Amino acid sequence: MCVAVPGKIISIDEELMATVDFGGSSRDVSISLLEDAAVGEYVIVHAGFALHKVDTKEAEQTIALMAGILDEPPRPE
Repeated sequence: MCVAVPGKIISIDEELMATVDFGGSSRDVSISLLEDAAVGEYVIVHAGFALHKVDTKEAEQTIALMAGILDEPPRPE
């Protein structure tokens, strides 16, 4: 199973590549699938490509939800 995650664009270069921050970890991703992207915007990234932009509120809610899932202790079987 693959998961697409939101990240915040922190820089963009001339080659349609952006550095995206995922909560302290940054990666270079292609923004070639987006018509326009700007520093400070949140994007959904999967397999190294920004698939679409999301608004700040939606991105922050998704990030908080994912953090809650990852911090939850395992449930007994």
